[in-house]
Amino acid sequence: MTEHNPSLTSFIKVLTFFAALGGFLFGYDCGIISGALVLLKTEYNLSTLWQQLIVSITIGSAAVAALAGGFLNDILGRKRVILLASFIFTIGAGVMAGTPNKEVLLVGRLVVGLGVGLAATTVPVYIAECAPPHARGRLVIVNGCCIAGGTATAGVIAGSFSYFSWGWRIMFGLSAVPAIIQLIGFLFLPESPRWLVRHGHHQKALEVLKKIHGSQQAEKEHEIIQNSERKQKRIEHEQKGRSVVLQVLETPAVRKALIVGCGLQIIQQFAGINTVVYYNGTIIRMSGVESDTVTLWLAAAVSSCSLIGNLISLFLVSKVGRRKLVLGSLAGLVICLIFIGVAFLMISITAPSADIVNPVAGICASYSTCSDCILEENCGFCFRQNGSSYVTNSGSCLPVDKTDIKHSIVGMCSEIYNKTSDTVWGYDFCPSSFGYMALAGMVMYLLIFGQGMGPMPWVINTEIYPTWARGFCNGCATAANWISNLIISMTFLSLTEAITRYGAFFLYAGIAVIGFVFLFTLLPETKDKPLEDIVHLFARPVCSCCTGESYVQYDIVNTEGEEEPLLNDTKNEVKTIPGSDTVKPLNAL
Repeated sequence: MTEHNPSLTSFIKVLTFFAALGGFLFGYDCGIISGALVLLKTEYNLSTLWQQLIVSITIGSAAVAALAGGFLNDILGRKRVILLASFIFTIGAGVMAGTPNKEVLLVGRLVVGLGVGLAATTVPVYIAECAPPHARGRLVIVNGCCIAGGTATAGVIAGSFSYFSWGWRIMFGLSAVPAIIQLIGFLFLPESPRWLVRHGHHQKALEVLKKIHGSQQAEKEHEIIQNSERKQKRIEHEQKGRSVVLQVLETPAVRKALIVGCGLQIIQQFAGINTVVYYNGTIIRMSGVESDTVTLWLAAAVSSCSLIGNLISLFLVSKVGRRKLVLGSLAGLVICLIFIGVAFLMISITAPSADIVNPVAGICASYSTCSDCILEENCGFCFRQNGSSYVTNSGSCLPVDKTDIKHSIVGMCSEIYNKTSDTVWGYDFCPSSFGYMALAGMVMYLLIFGQGMGPMPWVINTEIYPTWARGFCNGCATAANWISNLIISMTFLSLTEAITRYGAFFLYAGIAVIGFVFLFTLLPETKDKPLEDIVHLFARPVCSCCTGESYVQYDIVNTEGEEEPLLNDTKNEVKTIPGSDTVKPLNAL
């Protein structure tokens, strides 16, 4: 007979809402910078180096904060770290909105990165530790939905204020609103019950659990957490105060869980998500849209596909499970990346010739096709529109006007000529009838990403570590995500110059295939498992090709009724304990 899962209490819903605002801040900051840069490039005449610095410094500081957040989570608690993240983000948003110059803006971006990194590390852990087992996946995905929702909201805000030269200040300043709401809300929310038990606050933990589960279930949950902590305290006593880093490295199951957790976050980034987002506006312009403002609005609409995917996963995660969503999503991303790569290949093959040579175009005059021309950051492609279509056979490669990238310095697309001619200035795209093919691939990519590889790495990383290592390990995994993000951001332009745009997408497809094999081999199913039991799934043999439900493990219960550690730390075998008389299947717990 199927056991009926109790409905969620209002308390856990409110708790999840305020916690998930951290995910919204994460998504908003990632989404708003592309729209703000359109205006900032003109406001401060930003060079390519400065644009990269403004984007990358937030990613770098978030990676550092994620690592530090792992330790702070264990020392200060989840609640205090989230309060700290909200406060830091609010300060950073104020600095960015009121900046007098690009140098102060850079400082604001660094400060915001610290807040984002702390929130990204802590919020999923906090939600997972408070959530009932049957709803844990769905509640952590709410944070993923808020990340996608923040990105989509950023697109709408960017489109709304793109009409004003000062609009970027509003874009940055508005990010302080959800941070302040979260800061106030968390003053009245409790600490994670598992952190409270670990630090000896048993009565407070029980009170929190009663608000989450109700009195009867709270007692049982409290007992499970206490038993787990007693076992860990005995192990820590034997370790004689050794650091958590050494304990993680010397515990095979936890070490393997950390490898899988970091692998998930690295694969998420190297499967090309930021590349697809980066080319969002470019692909839309290839489809025939000239206005930057209209492009921003359409880019916001396309970005909402990721939010739709996250909402779908919200309903699937408790039914289908984490493993199937991850592997199914990753397989779909491989197909989409190949599809987008083929679209860019066709765009390159059919690219018009730059056969109208301007004698004063400098290095730009040396490029013979549009596809070669636009890979040079100082050049753009100028062509005449063929009726209502962008399809054309020829054009001219001209130098970009750095004071206004909407025009070339010389030739038919310079500001003077553009006032009276029907020419089109493609400073970062080539006219092509295959633009719609790339656009369709991008939409499908974001939908599939949102259903699996978007939220699942965050969900799984909150589940697979024991309480004593959860803060540190989740911090490492989050830092791996940000560092991978930074590597992609810093190398992508050079990569496209070296192996072309379509080559970059084919490369990411290949990396995604490798990631699929890695996760198919090592990732177990964690659906409906108590947090205290999940790490034991990593004590089994290397291959996790079978799901968690079909693999029976055994826990030893001694004659005094206390559970002993499931496996010997150095061997993949059941531990034999003198005096034990009961053998209990783990999946019966």
